[in-house]
Formats: sequence, structure tokens, C-alpha cells
Amino acid sequence: MTKKLIEQVTSGYQTKFQQKPQHYFFSPGRINLIGEHTDYNGGAVFPCAVTLGIYAAVGPSKDTNFHLYSANYQEKSLINLSRNELNRPKQKNWSDYFCGMVQEIIPQNLELKFGLNIYLAGDLPPAAGLSSSAALELLFGTILKNTYNLSIEKKDLILAGQRVENNYLGLKTGIMDQFAIGMGKQNQAILLNTNNMQYEYFPLELENNVIVIMNTNKPRTLIDSKYNERRKECNSALHKLQKELSINSLGDLTKDQFDEYTYLINDSILIKRARHAVFENQRTILAAKALKTHQLAKFGHLISASGISLAYDYEVTGKELDTLVQTALKIPGVLGSRMTGAGFGGCAIALVEENIVPSFIEQVQTVYNKKIGYPAKFYLAKTTDGPRELKVTI
Repeated sequence: MTKKLIEQVTSGYQTKFQQKPQHYFFSPGRINLIGEHTDYNGGAVFPCAVTLGIYAAVGPSKDTNFHLYSANYQEKSLINLSRNELNRPKQKNWSDYFCGMVQEIIPQNLELKFGLNIYLAGDLPPAAGLSSSAALELLFGTILKNTYNLSIEKKDLILAGQRVENNYLGLKTGIMDQFAIGMGKQNQAILLNTNNMQYEYFPLELENNVIVIMNTNKPRTLIDSKYNERRKECNSALHKLQKELSINSLGDLTKDQFDEYTYLINDSILIKRARHAVFENQRTILAAKALKTHQLAKFGHLISASGISLAYDYEVTGKELDTLVQTALKIPGVLGSRMTGAGFGGCAIALVEENIVPSFIEQVQTVYNKKIGYPAKFYLAKTTDGPRELKVTI
């Protein structure tokens, strides 16, 4: 719990709403260690929830309306919604995540017997590839569940968050982000098979190494990016393979099977996209095994191999991410580095010896500033539990 942010949401709530909050909530962001763009291809992902996140102070409103305030959004920081407005179509601002979750978990608003004041602040940078969208969805879902005493399981909140992305916002994402956040555990990474939703926790034991998050400071907006295009390309490749293969997803294939049947795709772009999905799935499974058996050098190599595939086969990096990753990999004491999240801007990660972190950040920052023209931001990734109500004494 970050005392500074708790104090910020408390004072902000009292100033904005002229009363004291009754509840406090937190929702983490996530990093994906490896397994990128595999969740909608039926493959494995290996994420963990991180302490960078969003805090909320909450209480009943003096009227029947919903008053949402975010200290992290300069535009539309305060949004007032009547009960009827909760059923509105998307407005392309952050309150869509609240309206979307209400529509998913409270049909016809039947359980909303009073309005709410919600004040948000956090240290999770928006549009940075650390899943601020899913963090908001699960935060709002947890607030609604607890304040209205809803009978809804954690897995149903996770699925509701994905439906908000898919159906309400129109972004055809997989389940990884909501699952990683909703099921997050401190000091644990989650190996999730998105084909059958089976999962296993792995202790994140990195010995004398830490994970450094490197933020390009180039925001990425997935809905306006080529994210949906990549998904369509993978689906096209899958349909071509299904002419002779009985498979449900690209994640069903081994590397050897893919090589044997590549001729069915017969399109250079689609082959690259599908190859990433198939090979990344296999890399992710191997990486989890390497971590479990304390083969950190191998774990780092697989992370880096993932980054190469994302840059050249899936083409979702760009100058900013490439600069961070390529610079990091040249520094002694770095075991691996790659972009994390969907790409098109956002963040990269590096597995770095703890005693060289200050020097590492200085070296990467110098190169990045020179090549890109503005600084990156750096954070140490510390793991945490999933969305929850906080016990706070002010």
C-alpha cells in the first residue's frame, strides 16, 4: 500500500465531494514476462500483477447519481452520470470502463440502490502497455461487488472485463490482462493456457536479479493501432491451416507441425504472424520451466528471443521500443529484454542484476534521450495481489 497515494485519494475525495470516503480499493497493473499476442491465439502467457496500480476512495453520493473523478486524466477528470446514463454507448473516455462493467455485471442496474462518489489516483501510467484498462475494469468491478454486496465470483469479474473490451469498446483482446490482474498473487507469476484456461502459479525467484520496466513515454492506443489487424491476420492463417489440420487455434501447433504445414498459408505476411504465435507459445512454456528450475540465463535468452520475434515476425515494436531493448541487451549484467504488452509504444522490460540497476538506467536513458529526443521512465517491477478492498485508518 502506498501511503502517499492513499493520502492523495483521501484529501482529493474530501475536497471534491465534501465528505469522508467510506471505502478504499486498489487494482494493480501487470507485466507479461513472455507470451505476447498468444492469448487470442490459444497459446500460453506468463504474466504477473505489479504494485504500480490505481487507488480509489469511495462513498455513497448525496444524490442518486454517480460522480467519478480521476486525478490521472487531464481531460474529463470529473464525470457525472445519472442512473440512466450508465446504459449509454461508449464515449471514448475513461468512464467507459465504469459504464461497461455496470452493464456487464448489473443487468438493468437492478442492484444500484444508491449512487456513488469515486475518486481515483495512481502510479500506473495509462496507455503504456501495463494494462491500465484492465486494471480499471477490475477496480470498478470490485467496487461494485463490494459496495452493493453482489454475488459474483472473481472469474466472472475477469470475464466481464474482457467482454467490456470486446463488446463495449470494440477491441478484440484475449483474456490475459484481466486474468493476470484478477488472479494476481504476490511473488508469483501465472502460466495460463488460454486454450483451456488451466493455470499454474510459479514463484518469481530471480536470485540477485530484478525486473526493470522501461516506459517509452510514447502512448499507444490499441483501438487505433494495428492490434485488431494482427488478430485478423492470425485468423486468416489459422483458416488456411484448418483446410488440412484439425486444430482450434494456432496454439495447438508445435514448431515442427507449423514448419511442415506452412505451405498451406502461402502468404509471406501471414506466415510471419502465425510463426510468431506458434513459436511464442512454445517459448513461453519453456521459459516457465526454466524459471522453475532456476535456469535464469535460459529464461533471459527466451525473453530476448520473444522480443526479436515481436520486432521482426509480428512487427509491433517501433523505434522507441527497439531502442530501449537493443540498448539494454548491450549492457553486461542484463539477462534478457523485450517489449511487454501489445506494443505500438508502451513499455519494455529487462531482467537486470540488482547491483547495476542505477548504472543500467543511466546508460539506457542516455542512449534513448539521444536517439528519441525525450526521456524514458523506469520502474522496478514488484509483484502484488489482485484487486481488493483496503483496510485504511486515516
